[in-house]
Amino acid sequence: MTLSAAILAGGRATRYDGRDKGALIVDGRSIRERQIAELSTIAGEIFLVGLPRRSEGAKAGGDNTPGGLRHISDRIPGGGPLGGLYSALVEATGDVTIVVACDMPFLSAPLLRHLAACTRDADAAVPRTSGGYHPLCAAYTRACVEPAARRLADGRLKMTDLFDDVRVRAVADEELAAFGDVARLLANVNSPDDYRELTALQTHQP
Repeated sequence: MTLSAAILAGGRATRYDGRDKGALIVDGRSIRERQIAELSTIAGEIFLVGLPRRSEGAKAGGDNTPGGLRHISDRIPGGGPLGGLYSALVEATGDVTIVVACDMPFLSAPLLRHLAACTRDADAAVPRTSGGYHPLCAAYTRACVEPAARRLADGRLKMTDLFDDVRVRAVADEELAAFGDVARLLANVNSPDDYRELTALQTHQP
């Protein structure tokens, strides 16, 4: 099984004043740098889907541009995360594609490798906690391409509704916990408040 990895640059980041959240500094490194370090240990290729936003306010000398990453554009502008997933799967060369949001600083290579392994008997492997599915930290196969394309063509963009059309392996809390603190593993930065709360999460080791 060969793996690709796609980092979704996200939408307009309106709750973060349009900034490139991947350039935010967490514990001395940008989120993007941290993600690449993890993903590069398991994936044969890593690319960025969509354009990163401006990086004003990021630490001087930080990762203000996603250097070294291949960029691809959203094939269906306005398609949201589902469009990003579709673009990633069409572009990827691997058998399985790890798809992650650009604002998740604590990605775990062992967890992502486990998700990829779970697709041997499914079309997608997705963490599911008490808060629901986490489709932007998940593994997808090419079997998801056509169902995603149909939904995009119909304007049905809700990401988790795609799971009605494919075989999903839900990875629940107790299974996720084998890889560390679940809240930390799946943490993301939707707002400045989330960014501030990361300081507390950094005190917890996976």
